[in-house]
Amino acid sequence: MNTATENKPVIGISCGDINGIGVELIIKVMSDNRILEICTPVIFANNKVINFYRKTLPDFNISFSPVKDSARVNNKQVNGYNCWEEDVAVTPGLLNEVGGKYAAASLNIAAEALKAGKIDGLVTAPIHKKNIQSAAFNFTGHTPYLKNLFGAVDVAMFMIATNMKVALLTEHVALKDVAQYITKENIISKLLIVNNSLKRDFGITKPKIAVLGLNPHAGDEGLIGKEEIEIIKPAIKEAKAQKDVFCFGPYPADAFFARGQYEKFDAVLALYHDQGLIPFKSLAVGEGVNYTAGLNAVRTSPDHGVAFDIAGKGIADESSFREAIYKCIDILNSRREYAAQYKNPLKKMGSVVIANAVDEKISED
Repeated sequence: MNTATENKPVIGISCGDINGIGVELIIKVMSDNRILEICTPVIFANNKVINFYRKTLPDFNISFSPVKDSARVNNKQVNGYNCWEEDVAVTPGLLNEVGGKYAAASLNIAAEALKAGKIDGLVTAPIHKKNIQSAAFNFTGHTPYLKNLFGAVDVAMFMIATNMKVALLTEHVALKDVAQYITKENIISKLLIVNNSLKRDFGITKPKIAVLGLNPHAGDEGLIGKEEIEIIKPAIKEAKAQKDVFCFGPYPADAFFARGQYEKFDAVLALYHDQGLIPFKSLAVGEGVNYTAGLNAVRTSPDHGVAFDIAGKGIADESSFREAIYKCIDILNSRREYAAQYKNPLKKMGSVVIANAVDEKISED
């Protein structure tokens, strides 16, 4: 990893759709110089696009140092990497091919820098999943794109907030197609990713994970669907017995969230997009962050989209974007601590003692 000389992580930031709120969010967050106390930012965009939005935000001052090599950054300033040189027409709020083309350009260069170790972590501004499509970008979003780029066997879209963590078995899949992805192998794979992430990325020694059912009332013992009996329960049993994953369920999704059962678990595995994202965005405390679990690199993003309806108006809320940067840094620190722990036999012994104490407490409960 290319950490800064002052021991601050180098955080790359892709600009997202240039007609959305991404660049506005970046300017607002980077105008607070305190961000330089915890990281060295590198914005992957274009100086003219940044200047376009800077003129619309007179109350937010941002200065940046242009860099031609993302491996050579100024540790005392925000850095701007020009991903393209040509003049581009910025049209806030407009869905067009231009926005998608340059969102892809920014993401490709930033992600390649992450893969090459030129930056330590990546925070991605929102893209529009339709207009970014091309022969070179045939993915339904950041998560499958990064999975492909890094050659990961599997990854998980993991939504993080102060009071809850929700991972998705399926992401941007049509509802009519969800059932075909509900397999024992897929469930166990996601559970392993979430379990490992909770340990490595969030410092939880013995994670406790809930799995939701697919059907209303989790199938009502097979009356309203048999996936829970035939697929989900066997997957949970195998993950627990053979993979050492402390997981439970399947739980009926409505009662699980309505009764606050999620508060008893370190993470929840939802089986499809809206099953997990609706309660997350309704009940999450603090600003939500989307994290790609399962990569050998760290990528986060805000939990919202391009917001064309308010683009260019200067009213976008940058809180989730700021939190995405904070969480990226936190996860990098947690990974370093995790690696150090398993290099030091005494620290590892200490973690075993902690794990045993956690097991005893859960048994008592």
